[in-house]
Amino acid sequence: MDRHETETTEAVTTAQALAGSPTSVSLVSDNLVAIALRALSARSAKKTLDLQYYTWADDVTGRLLGREVLRAADRGVRVRLLLDDLWVRGGEGALIALAQHPSIEVRLFNPFQLRSWGALGSAIELLFASYRVNHRMHNKGWIVDGDLFIGGGRNIGDAYFDASSQFNFRDLDLALAGPAVSQALAIFQRYWTNRRVRPIEQVAVARVAPGRLDELRRRLEDAAGSLSATAYRQRLHSLPALPELLATKRVQPTADKIRILADPPGKALGRRRPPGMLNAVRNAIGSARTHVVLISPYFVPGRRGARLLKALLRRGVAVSILTNSLAATDVLAVHGGYARYRRPLLRAGVTLHELKRGGQEGRSLFGSGGASLHTKAFVIDGQCAFVGSFNLDPRSANLNTEMGTFIQDGELSRQLQEEYDRLTDPARSWRVGLEHGRLVWRSEVNGQMRVLHGEPDATLTRRMLARVLGWLPIEPQL
Repeated sequence: MDRHETETTEAVTTAQALAGSPTSVSLVSDNLVAIALRALSARSAKKTLDLQYYTWADDVTGRLLGREVLRAADRGVRVRLLLDDLWVRGGEGALIALAQHPSIEVRLFNPFQLRSWGALGSAIELLFASYRVNHRMHNKGWIVDGDLFIGGGRNIGDAYFDASSQFNFRDLDLALAGPAVSQALAIFQRYWTNRRVRPIEQVAVARVAPGRLDELRRRLEDAAGSLSATAYRQRLHSLPALPELLATKRVQPTADKIRILADPPGKALGRRRPPGMLNAVRNAIGSARTHVVLISPYFVPGRRGARLLKALLRRGVAVSILTNSLAATDVLAVHGGYARYRRPLLRAGVTLHELKRGGQEGRSLFGSGGASLHTKAFVIDGQCAFVGSFNLDPRSANLNTEMGTFIQDGELSRQLQEEYDRLTDPARSWRVGLEHGRLVWRSEVNGQMRVLHGEPDATLTRRMLARVLGWLPIEPQL
């Protein structure tokens, strides 16, 4: 990444210069571009970094980005890091050390209370306070100087940036600069000051002695020089100049064509469901007149969602869906919930694709790996594009807080349609259909059409587990 520091600084400076002009928006589908944009925009930050994530992993890419954040703070940039507590429990040491920095604040959303009891405390809270701990913050946002916003489906971790040898997510972000960034900043501020958010020093059991910040800094620098991190950084160096990458997909809709929305933090109280992302997503999809293209890795529409899609089809609206195959999904229970909706939707006329696990989509620097869809996006009538954290499932609808960007722009919609077309190419996805009432999966392999009558590339154990999980009354939790 070092070779790109000047180039990226110029790119972000150019984006920031647009703050007084029509907003600039770029679709970020490439995983390497996604991490480069985050890391090197942190290097260019002059005043603030406001970061909000569901998970931030302690792995190669998590440490590389942590190093960039700490370096920014060392330059005097004010850093605010807001994380959901679900994946923080038991690993608070590095975050507490970060919070010792005079320019860094770390806060946790909906923190667990019985931390000192370890796994037993977590189990007790899940049993007796599930109404509280089952509601998590799923938002994602990276805001630089209040002028640049990167948001979409990506968390911080190797699987989101082509660095995992097990599987890598196909994901999507929007990089947005200009007046509309103020909407994202207002959302961050609303969460940062909410009563469900606490400074990590107030809730963490671990106590970090003075000097641990310097120790953490040394550990992050060592991690950046490790064999795996060096190899990954060298791969990043093969990218074209970032200004060139951003310019290729940049569009400039007017500010009134952009809405950055999020559920209110109060959704996590679990006592009632306030208006939020569900209504916005449902209204957008329901407004379609010609065609709807949906991309959702965890697709469990529920009865109401299935009725909405069937109503669109009856009105003559074409509905196309891409989700994970059983072999590609990382959550078997979700596939079990999704499977019951396949036949009814196919009978109604839906076009359905399922992403394959293997192939080019899962290729990683550290091994072949596999692919898993993580993009949450849709296109309405070729004019309205959505990219965010919202899955078309009950958990996003009713339990987790979510965030997303709606943009009325024909060119951006076309780019998103192209991404759908790329992912649904027969080399990457199965086309699911019905043949005499039976499910069939069709795909082209080496120029030959392949037709299967069972879940493709999935082991017998995986098939059995998904089927059993599909029988359980757990759909509201999916």
